[in-house]
Amino acid sequence: MKEVSVRTNSRIGMIDITSKIRNAVEELEIQNGVCTIYCPHTTAAITINENADPDVVSDILMKLNKLVPYQEGYSHMEGNADAHIKSTLVGCSEQVIVENGRLQLGTWQGIFFFEFDGPRNRRVWVSVR
Repeated sequence: MKEVSVRTNSRIGMIDITSKIRNAVEELEIQNGVCTIYCPHTTAAITINENADPDVVSDILMKLNKLVPYQEGYSHMEGNADAHIKSTLVGCSEQVIVENGRLQLGTWQGIFFFEFDGPRNRRVWVSVR
């Protein structure tokens, strides 16, 4: 397993971590298998989506914020209930096939880290089996 560090700079954001995950897969030196990308945080998430047009990121964040507003009279006392809900909706992990030591992503696909309660220093765990 490899640990990847992600520094976030805003309360909510979507960061392309594809190159960090590629580097971790190379360091693991496993030629064929399934790569699991896992986020061990309850107010962050992982997804795969288009990384060519930055408007996609803006649109996704806009819609998540409309679906789950920041302050909506939640019971959770820490003030980050929206972050927990968004994390649950997006999910804490993704899997990608590894063939010949390379991630098998589609032409326009990238791996993204969602921050919903930043800014923070975060971790992502990468394993290939």
